[in-house]
Order: sequence, then C-alpha cells, then structure tokens
Amino acid sequence: MINPRFDDLGESPFERLNRLIDGIKPGQPPIVMSLGEPQHPYPNWVGEVLDDHRGDYGAYPPLRGSEEFLRAVADWLTARYALPVDFITWTHHIVPLSGTREGLYFAPQIIVPRRKAGQQPAVLIPNPFYHAYAGAAVAVGAEPVYLAATRDNGFMPDLDKLDIALLNRTAAFYICSPANPQGTVADRAYLDRLIDLARRHDFVVLSDECYSEIFAVDPPPGILEAAAATGSLANVFVFNSLSKRSSVPGLRSGFVAGDPDLIARLRTLRSYGGALPSIPVMAAAAALWRDETHVVENRARYARKFDTAERIIGNRFGFYRPAGGFFLWLEVGDGESATSTLWREAGLKVLPGGYVARDVAGESNPGAPYIRLALVHDDATTEEALTRLSSVLPS
Repeated sequence: MINPRFDDLGESPFERLNRLIDGIKPGQPPIVMSLGEPQHPYPNWVGEVLDDHRGDYGAYPPLRGSEEFLRAVADWLTARYALPVDFITWTHHIVPLSGTREGLYFAPQIIVPRRKAGQQPAVLIPNPFYHAYAGAAVAVGAEPVYLAATRDNGFMPDLDKLDIALLNRTAAFYICSPANPQGTVADRAYLDRLIDLARRHDFVVLSDECYSEIFAVDPPPGILEAAAATGSLANVFVFNSLSKRSSVPGLRSGFVAGDPDLIARLRTLRSYGGALPSIPVMAAAAALWRDETHVVENRARYARKFDTAERIIGNRFGFYRPAGGFFLWLEVGDGESATSTLWREAGLKVLPGGYVARDVAGESNPGAPYIRLALVHDDATTEEALTRLSSVLPS
C-alpha cells in the first residue's frame, strides 16, 4: 500500500527545524529568518490588475497559458540576456508554472528514463540544495547524487571532478545560480562547460534562476546566454518566478523555458496533472515582467540590509557579501546548536545549514557548520535581528 521509494527523503528542512525548537520558549519576541519569503512591498497596481480581470476567475485559463503572459516572459528573457530575436518564442519555448517548485519537481518526469547506460539513472544535485530537487529525483526512481558545494570550490560543484561513468548515467543536473543558500553566481565559463557536458553525455541542465534579479553588482549570467552562444536550446531548461524578483510569493507565478521538444513534452504532462495560474494572475504577472522600476527598488532594499549585516557582523562567522540572493550563510561551528541557542536566547528562528544539505558517505555534511538567515524583513527588523545574533553567538 505504501511506495517505499520516498522512505529515505525524510522530513522537510522546516519540519526538522520546528521539531528541533519544539518546547523551547523564545527568549525575545520572535523574528523568523528561516524562510525565504520576501516581506518587501510590491507595486500597488498589482491589485488593480487583478481586480480589472476579476471576471476571468469564472473561466479556466488557456491550456498553454495566456498569450499576454507568454509574450511578456519571452520579451523579458530576450532583453535580460541579450538573446537573438526569436531564440525564445512565446509559442514554442515557455510553459507557465504555479511557482518554480512545481516545474522543478515535474521536469524529471519527462527527462529521466528507466535505465541509462544500463544502470539506474542519476540526478546530480548541488549540496546544499533546495529540497524539491531531491524529491523530484526520488519520485522518478533516479539516484540523487549530491555534489559538495563548499567554500573550497567556491560553493559550486566542481565539474572537473565528475567521473565519466557517473556522467554517462546522468539524466539531469540541477544548478541554482545565484545559489541558495550561499549566494554564489556561476560565471559564463562554468555555464558553457555545463552545457557542453550535458550534450556530450546526454543529460538536461535544470537551471534554477529564481534569485537572478537580486544581485550585488553585476547581473548574473544565465544558462540561456550560454545556450544562445551555441545557437541551440537543446538539453536546457531554465526556471524563474516573480516570488523573489517582485516580492509576490503568494501570487504563485513562474515559468520554465528552453528546449522546445522538452517544453512540448512538459506541456503535455502538465495537462494531465498540473494547474495553470488563473487568468487574473497571469495578467498581473505579465505586467510585473514588463516593469523594471520595482525590481531596481527591491534590489536596493536588499543592498541596504547587506550593508547592515556587514556593519554588525564584520568578519565574524566567515561573513562574506554574496554576489546574489538574499541569504546570509554563516559558519558558526555547529548549526543545530546555534539555531537552538538563537531561538532560546534571542527569539531568532534561523535554519541549520545541515538541514538543506545531505550526509554523503566518506564526506562530512557541508552545511552542518552553518546557519542560513533570510534577509527578507524591513530595515529596522533586520538590524534588530542581526544585533541580537551578534550579542548571543560567540565569535
């Protein structure tokens, strides 16, 4: 009656966190920094667009999504990554998603075969990682293979250390840039190398770029830029959403774009088991993809909070200013112990780094010495939280 395939997945990071601090009374009024849920204001006109389309809640959305939404995404991708005209088209290269997690989880179902190179197929995952990647790999009967992303390798899996035998049975490779949680950005050379490996060994790159518009200095390159340099979208999927870019996680609107043959297959699969965003949501999302003013303002808010973090934390806990994203990845020695202490003494709810990573035979858990903090609150709350942290944790 029970599918044993999922037995090794275990609890989600947030379930584990709640169990860790269960029964511990917070020492100060709680501030939740464990969840990457943006608290910034979003444009007022989002509500107006939704209201303008309120009559459309009475209709199912078009099976492929609204033309308005698809065109907005295609235009944004083309402009953002300086793509050739019609390299990405609204008709053949994009599927709307109810948030990127849906697509990240669904994609392996059309990619991963029963056997590859005569063996159980592998899905390669950076370690630490977003937990949806592991769930997706297990769901299709693949072996999730966790690739250490540590300070020693710049917090990105070392492509040159991948064994040929492993690459030959690899069906999919998840990459997140800017990375969650470390904020590392994969440069063009890395992305070029990854696409080359994907095509030589016949696997698909699943590029999670939902933090692409939150960056410190330079806009991070994307997998589509690297694909455009080859003139082909073969073996490439890119995922993005408005949750982080526009601070509307509750809108649940994202997309996947890339290889047209794979997009067609994903569209068909989704017609069986997915639920498209509503017409009003796609209208609001299209307007957000066409507006950059609020994105620039949003990015400035995060920059101010990293200024605050740099001032309060300084060079403690291995602090560095990430190239992208909105997380602090602080090396505190024992992430679980620090998490319990911060909740008990400071009322800060953070996430142990080991909960977003996996133990691998012969290796230590790369997240175990860390805690992850999401800088998603207003300036005053962020300053208060970091001041508490600095006063409670030993240097």
